[in-house]
Amino acid sequence: MPSALVVGYDPQATATIDGDALRAALDDELTRFGEYGIDAAMALVVFDDSAESVLVAALTERPWDVVVVGGGIRRTEQLLPLFEQILNLIRRHAPQAAIAFNTNGGDSVEAARRWL
Repeated sequence: MPSALVVGYDPQATATIDGDALRAALDDELTRFGEYGIDAAMALVVFDDSAESVLVAALTERPWDVVVVGGGIRRTEQLLPLFEQILNLIRRHAPQAAIAFNTNGGDSVEAARRWL
């Protein structure tokens, strides 16, 4: 079974959105991966000293086929250092994985399937 890790910004860490609603949507997307026969997990990070350890733990949990990096991390200018850190950690800890980008939390399956 192919595998995908979705890396996103923790919706509970953002005061400008409804974190509970967004988290529910992300959980629904994880369920949708299963409908396509893809074993998926999610790593949610915040822009602080914990990001690296959370990412390394998720990336080394198993050999992922694809890592999907969320749009919330890529499109927010203030998170550019976090985005760079994520890409370099993927390269270092999951070099076998393809890297994909979603446009929102609802199209992570499509992003992963482009590379599976």
